[in-house]
Amino acid sequence: MIRSLRRHGIVFVAALLAFAAAIPASAGASDEDHQFKLILANPKLAACLAEDPDDPSKAPIVTASVERGELNDTLHLHLRRFKPGLNFDLFTVQRSNKLADGSPDQAFTNFGLAWYQSDVHVNENGNGDVTVKTILLDQIFGFDPDVNLAPTNTFHLGFWFNDPADAQPCGINVVTPFNGEHHAGPLAFITTPDAVTLLGPLCVNPDLSKSPVTCNP
Repeated sequence: MIRSLRRHGIVFVAALLAFAAAIPASAGASDEDHQFKLILANPKLAACLAEDPDDPSKAPIVTASVERGELNDTLHLHLRRFKPGLNFDLFTVQRSNKLADGSPDQAFTNFGLAWYQSDVHVNENGNGDVTVKTILLDQIFGFDPDVNLAPTNTFHLGFWFNDPADAQPCGINVVTPFNGEHHAGPLAFITTPDAVTLLGPLCVNPDLSKSPVTCNP
């Protein structure tokens, strides 16, 4: 009797495993996680950002990941090895001032459409972490009929010094509109375009049949 029950139990477990394997991935949590890095916008700013400016091996690093959701997406931004207490303002923007290899784009004029996403604070340990839930992957856009702005994607991610004074010791004395008071400092970190599509990392489904390449929403 025990052997019979055990045999039937094994068959039952095997059936459960087969059923679970047949469930589509969309029925559970999404495993679509897109990761990318942001790079230093200006080498002159390194000393104003680094927790330990005298140790090149401890240069600040910024990583991001985006999880696709059914109604919206979730961005996780991680700052490490930063000077404690710094504050930044996070935006998605239409264009980067960098080329795919991280070098400056000599043809760059401006960031185009910019979309305010979050504030970023660096804690006493030199870390900053932000989570943003909104439309991001492949579809993030804005438009304004008043100025004849057609739907325009913002596939790049960057953050600016909230206080212009934090960048002044590095010889960068500029004021930009990239915070709530429209009185921010210079760009600190930014994403680079893809070498093939020339689009920012928030486009993960490009339409390569078009020139210039667009993103499949």
